[in-house]
Amino acid sequence: MNVEITRLASGLTVVTETMPHLESVALGVWIKSGSRNETEDEHGIAHLLEHMAFKGTARRSARDIAEEIENVGGELNAATSTETTSYYARVLKDHVPLAVDILADILTESAFDEEELRREKHVILQEIGAANDTPDDVVFDKFSEVAYLGQTLGRPILGTPETVKSFSPGQIRNYLSRNYTTDRMFVVAAGAVDHATFAKQVEERFASLPMTPSAPPVLETARYIGGDVRETRDLMDAQVLLGFEGKAYHMRDFYCSQILANILGGGMSSRLFQEVREHRGLCYSVYAFHWGFSDTGIFGIHAATGGNELPTLVPVILDELRKSSETIHQQEIDRARAQIRAQLLMGQESPAARAGQIARQMMLYGRPIPNPEMMERLEGITTERLTDLAGRLFFDTVPTLSAVGPIEQLAPLGDITAALASPGIQSKKAG
Repeated sequence: MNVEITRLASGLTVVTETMPHLESVALGVWIKSGSRNETEDEHGIAHLLEHMAFKGTARRSARDIAEEIENVGGELNAATSTETTSYYARVLKDHVPLAVDILADILTESAFDEEELRREKHVILQEIGAANDTPDDVVFDKFSEVAYLGQTLGRPILGTPETVKSFSPGQIRNYLSRNYTTDRMFVVAAGAVDHATFAKQVEERFASLPMTPSAPPVLETARYIGGDVRETRDLMDAQVLLGFEGKAYHMRDFYCSQILANILGGGMSSRLFQEVREHRGLCYSVYAFHWGFSDTGIFGIHAATGGNELPTLVPVILDELRKSSETIHQQEIDRARAQIRAQLLMGQESPAARAGQIARQMMLYGRPIPNPEMMERLEGITTERLTDLAGRLFFDTVPTLSAVGPIEQLAPLGDITAALASPGIQSKKAG
């Protein structure tokens, strides 16, 4: 792993991985701040800031930003999540100085023009409307909302029409000064990049970033609650999400949870795909996932199916959860490890994927994690640990159920919870 790290005098961390066989560079700025860092009256402002960063600076108009990067064949984009925000570019190696200049410009000298803000609010209102018209987006938003009821972690990243309409340039600047500080920011590049040259460019262009926040960043401790939320809609398919409290990034069972999600629903060979779709033909989509956050996590199963299939589908899923708490085969662990290893190695062939991976590891662990070390962590996972984890995940925590569509035949949450508490009885029903 040809990774180099420099912590500048300003507190900003610069990380590169040189991939000399490439002609391009993926680079970006990752901020350890997202929608969880919003106050009550800032709901959606992290996402709005990400949009406004491209809408003009003291030196460039919004059109200038787009044209300058595309004139050299480059790409520029950004993303907001619950705990991070990123601004990134992909250019040929000769144009790295331009990309650094543009990224620094939008992060240190954004104008937040009133007219641009008005237009972008309208764009985001359309984005919110589109999300509300997409059932698989709605089911996930409602799922998070009920799992972390009344908390920033449970709120939609986009905000609401009311909050988005209310934002002013001053509010955006307040959020920016509180969260976009050098101690929370990482500038990462992967590809045909020279570390010393890149670090010097970053030091020069990002010198105006504040080292300390104007006020302490906001981050309330997450409390998993769980519960039931459902919305009947006249649709062809029902979207159903069943979830449980998962593990945070730093917890012992985090990697174990990733393996378990893979075994249950990580691919075409997974238990849920084989039993629910291939063997019984109950749905066209089913998978399991595990999301880790800094202080909590979510383990979930998503299925999309016809409303008439729900009375059969749900018991089968519950039965597979029960089986995972009783028996896990070594072959399944080996297959899951092989898939994760392949993803890690394939990611190293993409500078964009590699830059994102390094940035996430720096934010979570304070250092890049070599692939051999990552695989070593997975080697310690045994069949006994997995069945024990499944038992604790699925039978010792309050479930979260979210459903959208023709869901009249979906069992009440109380019945599902009771079935989880009596897995042997549920198994007979599902058989």
